[in-house]
Amino acid sequence: MLLAVRWAWTSITTRGFAAPRRGTSLRPGPVSVPAGGDTPQLFPILWGLFAFYLVRADLLPTRETVDQLLQLAQSAQDSALLLVAHRAMGTTFHFLGEFGRAQEHEAQGISLDDPQRYSSLARLYAEHPGVVCRCFAAHDLWYLGYPDRALMSIQDALTLAQQLAHPFMVAHAVDFAAWLHLYRREGELTQQQAEADILLATEHNIAFFLAHGTILRGWALVEQGQGTEGIAQMRQGLAAYRATGAEAERPFWLGLLAEAYGKVGQPDEGMVVLTAALAEVQKGWRFCEAELYRLKGELLLGLSAENHAEAETCFHQAFDLARHQQAKSLELRTAVSLGRLWRDQGKRTEARDLLAPIYGWFTEGFDTPVLQDAKALLDELT
Repeated sequence: MLLAVRWAWTSITTRGFAAPRRGTSLRPGPVSVPAGGDTPQLFPILWGLFAFYLVRADLLPTRETVDQLLQLAQSAQDSALLLVAHRAMGTTFHFLGEFGRAQEHEAQGISLDDPQRYSSLARLYAEHPGVVCRCFAAHDLWYLGYPDRALMSIQDALTLAQQLAHPFMVAHAVDFAAWLHLYRREGELTQQQAEADILLATEHNIAFFLAHGTILRGWALVEQGQGTEGIAQMRQGLAAYRATGAEAERPFWLGLLAEAYGKVGQPDEGMVVLTAALAEVQKGWRFCEAELYRLKGELLLGLSAENHAEAETCFHQAFDLARHQQAKSLELRTAVSLGRLWRDQGKRTEARDLLAPIYGWFTEGFDTPVLQDAKALLDELT
């Protein structure tokens, strides 16, 4: 079974997450953790199951499996296994939208990491968990309201991946760098990293990151005014992503496409795509749920100014979700959307009182478009 899992995970990193469907199956049913069991043999099997369930957005078995991974690692008091377990826990909590808990596990994983000592982990798990912890930490730090610390984390991931000279890890770090620049709304930098992602994924035949890179480049083109070409690339990337068998990130990618349709003056098309995204996010991977409701509000206003009441409801939903998730960056984006609506309705004091304390919370990232938009609106409302 161990060899089967290793074969399947290697196939995943090259041909995509659909690969295990063609041959070895990673769905043998629940795996119990026996007292005094053979941890070195069982741990990679559980890891393979975690990867399988995660990308298919199977919430319950993912949670059960990462709990088992952490239990085994803690029982063995093995720092290498703990590093892998914290990577799995951090990733799971990230997709659940529990960004604070995710970042705590990622920080623990990073603190345990010794790149030279644990370089062999990449041979067993086909990835280096220290690089992945740094990548996800970058994204979670952005959600939590630290866009500059997020940049530092992704730079650490890129540096480590290059030092390890592991093609999959280099592609992984470049992919997450492109994604982070998207979060920061930096179109040109997103495009640069997305194109590097596409080159690496093509060279090393990594279907998963090739799909990511195509979507990210398409979004960047839309952001820079090339709407028709950008949307075509996003749709191409979405089809390629679906072909890998992965599901966990699909609501996010659909949300980006819906946003793109709104930018090119097709909010009706955007609403169709966004409805599908909201239906999928109900499966449990809620990391993008707040942003989807914010986008729904924006698209409703794009359809008609008469939709202001329904749009405001969506903005409040997004705001409450972001606050519950401690996602300060999403709180700020939603406050800007709601603040603009209230400004247009003549409720300038309410808009300022909403936006000012959220903007005032931030201590970094003032050169990013997200904070610049908030500052411009505050200046207008003062």
